[in-house]
Amino acid sequence: MNAKRVVLLALFMLVLIGGCADFRTVGKQELPAEQTALVAEYADLYREVAEASPVIESLDGYADVWIKTPKRQNRVFCNILINRGGEARMIVSAGLLGWPVADIFFNRDSLYVHDMLNNRLFTGSNSEINVEKILGVNSGYRLLSESLLGLVKITEPASAIRSVKKGSGMLLFTLGTSSGTKEVVIDPSNRTLTALLLKDRQGKTLTEIHFRNFEAITIGGDSTLLPKEIEMVLYNSSADSAGEHQLVIAYDERVFNKENRSLKFLMPKKVKVVNLDDAATLPWM
Repeated sequence: MNAKRVVLLALFMLVLIGGCADFRTVGKQELPAEQTALVAEYADLYREVAEASPVIESLDGYADVWIKTPKRQNRVFCNILINRGGEARMIVSAGLLGWPVADIFFNRDSLYVHDMLNNRLFTGSNSEINVEKILGVNSGYRLLSESLLGLVKITEPASAIRSVKKGSGMLLFTLGTSSGTKEVVIDPSNRTLTALLLKDRQGKTLTEIHFRNFEAITIGGDSTLLPKEIEMVLYNSSADSAGEHQLVIAYDERVFNKENRSLKFLMPKKVKVVNLDDAATLPWM
C-alpha cells in the first residue's frame, strides 16, 4: 500500500509540473475603430464567412491546451475529436510522461468524464456550469465545439448588421441579437473569421474568441483556411468564479473528414459513478 501511495504521489506531482511549465494565456487583439459604410462587397464577405466552410464535417487532432481561471492554471495535451453538429470527445493527458488522465465525451444533452486518476465516472447534463467544471470556461456546447473546430457559424443574416468598422486591415461587423450584440471581426484579405465577441444589452463583453495561425486545408477540391490556434476568454461575474476564464488551444496536427467518424464512448467498468451536476471541479482543475 505504501508503494502504491508513492506511485500515486509521483504521478500527481508530474501532472502539476507538466501543467505549470511553458504556460500560455490569451493575447490581446486590437479591434477596428474607424466607422465605415456597409457596402455590397462587405455584406457579401460577411455572408461567406458566416457560413463557416460547410465542407468540413469532422476533426481528429492533437493539441496543447492551457486553462487559466482566477483560482488555478493547468496545461494538458488532448486528442480532440469532433463530429460537426454532433458529439465531441477529448482524451486528456498531463504531466511530463503524457499519461492519460481523463476521457471526456460530449453530446448535445449529456456529458461523461472518466477520471482515470481516481477511477471515477462523472455523468451529467451538458450545461455551461458542467463545462466550466471540466474545462474552466462556462461555454455553451455549440459555441465550444465550433470554437475547438475553428469554424464558428454566424446565424444572424446580413440584415442584422448594425454597423461596420475598419482598421489594421480588418473589418468589424456589429450585429444585433436577442441578448445583446455580437461583434464579428473578419480579415478581408484571406476571408477568415479572426475574432468573435459576444456582449450583453449593456455592452459588456461576456465571451471573446480569437482565431490565429491559419493554414490551408483542401478537401475534395475545395480549399479553406483554418486556424491552428484558438483562444477563448469568458468574463464571469458570479462571486465564486469572478474574473477571466481562459482556454487556449494550439493544434500540433489534425485530420479532417475521416471516413470512420463514429465517436463511441465505451462505459468503463468497475468505476465509481458520480453525478457531475452535484460535483465540484475535477482533479486536474
